Amino acid sequence: MTPGNNGASTPEDDDPFGYLYADGQANGAQPPSGGYGYPNSVNRVRSVGQRQYGQQAPTAQYGQAQPTAPQQQGVYGQPNAHYAAPETHPGGAPTSPQQSHGGGGGGRGRGPNTKGLLIGAVAVVAAVVIGIGIAMMNGDDDKDDKTGNAAASAPAQQQSGGSEPSPSSGSSKGADSEKKLPEVEAKALRLGGNAALASDVKGAKSGGGVYVGNLNQVGNSVTWSADGIPSDGDYTLFAHYSATGEDQEMTLTVNGKKFGSKMPLGNYTHVKDGDFENGWTTTYAWPTLTKGTNTFTLSCENGDKCNVLLDQLWLKKGRVKD
Repeated sequence: MTPGNNGASTPEDDDPFGYLYADGQANGAQPPSGGYGYPNSVNRVRSVGQRQYGQQAPTAQYGQAQPTAPQQQGVYGQPNAHYAAPETHPGGAPTSPQQSHGGGGGGRGRGPNTKGLLIGAVAVVAAVVIGIGIAMMNGDDDKDDKTGNAAASAPAQQQSGGSEPSPSSGSSKGADSEKKLPEVEAKALRLGGNAALASDVKGAKSGGGVYVGNLNQVGNSVTWSADGIPSDGDYTLFAHYSATGEDQEMTLTVNGKKFGSKMPLGNYTHVKDGDFENGWTTTYAWPTLTKGTNTFTLSCENGDKCNVLLDQLWLKKGRVKD
């Protein structure tokens, strides 16, 4: 076909659907007789009910449409002629119910035994709680035993008579565990040499704040006769005093015999020289006493350092530190 020449055919002849339009019909377009105007097209028209179902559908040739068989729907309440139960086919479903292997009686399977699992879980939790309680009780018992054994097995520190004691601040005169032992205040002491009572420095625990001063001279002393010692044995002699500057020491005599070493009167509070008000502390020695009355003397001898204020003396049974 060339420009200006439409050829032998007209557009309505080329258009297979030209017969559908008014101008195509006016020009004599006719519907195709071969089925939609295409070669080998299928145009099979059947009346209702003419199609036979259950037969093998003809195989369509290449280029032809595959006919589709409509699905026949059975009438409610009546069996479908084309349906067959699975058990009627070879290898189909079994016709009798099979018994479950994991369930109980009656041939019906059962789920997991949740009640048994719950009881088991509760039992485990209860066992754990009981075990923890027993462990805690045993732990407390062990702790008590360890504490008691530690206190009982720790040996008391032995100190030879007259050696320097550990420092301790202040004074505490607790009663003896068996019997209250003798104690004395400054006003009840027998003074020797130029020793004298005073109360101008605060901090003494004796009644009225009285203490013994002016001991810092050779020949000055204090003496105490303690009555009522219950039995022979080791005792602790405590002294409450004030010392400043460098450490001090005086001679201790027990029942007329000089003690093995000096009575330590250290500056355990570490106050500066002359600050007696803040120098009050406690010291001790471990003499061996006899039942009844025992006499103690603190004296300033040659070589001693006696610049102290003496407040109280008291006794305790055994070798103790406070």
